[in-house]
Amino acid sequence: MPSAAPLDAPKPKIVSAEEYAKARDELLKAEKEATRLLDRVAAQRRRLPMVQFDSSCNFKGPEGDKTLLELFGDDTQLALYQFMDLGPGKICPGCEHMGDSIPEFALKQLHDRGISFVFASNMPLEQIEECKKEHGWKMPFYSSRGTKFTDDCGCKYFMLSMFVRDANGNVYRTYSTTQRGVDRIVFSNNIEDLAVYGRQEEWEDSPEGWPQHPTYG
Repeated sequence: MPSAAPLDAPKPKIVSAEEYAKARDELLKAEKEATRLLDRVAAQRRRLPMVQFDSSCNFKGPEGDKTLLELFGDDTQLALYQFMDLGPGKICPGCEHMGDSIPEFALKQLHDRGISFVFASNMPLEQIEECKKEHGWKMPFYSSRGTKFTDDCGCKYFMLSMFVRDANGNVYRTYSTTQRGVDRIVFSNNIEDLAVYGRQEEWEDSPEGWPQHPTYG
C-alpha cells in the first residue's frame, strides 16, 4: 500500500485566491457533470431486473450454519461482499483494505434502513475468525466453503452483491459489481481521491513527479 507522501514531495503551483477560484469553478463544472451522470446510472441500476438465488445455501459462522435467507436477519435487503480465498495463511490485501474500511456504526445505519451487511468467503471459518481477531473486525463474516454460492455469483476474485427478499422467503440478486466497482464503498479511497496526491498508485494520471507506488506493492 502507498505510504504517506513526504513533506518535500512536489506540489501544485501557488496562485492568487482569484486564480484558484476560477480554476475551482472549472473543476466544479466537471464534478457536476459527473454527479448528474452517476445519478442517471443509479436510476438505471434501480431498474435492473433481478434473478432468484437459492435461499437455502448454508454459510458457516461462529454461532453455527445460516442460510442465505437467514443472513438478512430482520432486514429486507442484504449487501454481501465476497472476500477472496488465496489459500492457507494468505490474505488478499485489497479485501483486507476493504475490511478495515467498514466502521461499526455504518452497519447500524444500514440496519436502520433495512439493509444487512455481511462478508463471505470460501476461506475456512477458522481462517476467517483469525483474520477478524487480528484486525478487530465487527462485521458478520461467514464461510461459503463447500457450497456453490461463489459459482452461482460468478465471482472469480472478489465481488459485492445486493439481494432482496420477499414475504415468501425467496431471495433475489438485484445488483453485483467487482474490481473498481467496489471503490464507492471504501471510505479512505474516496477521501484520497479528493487529496492532492490521490491514492499514490501507479495507474493514476497524476502530474510528473507525484509520489506513486504499485497498487499492492
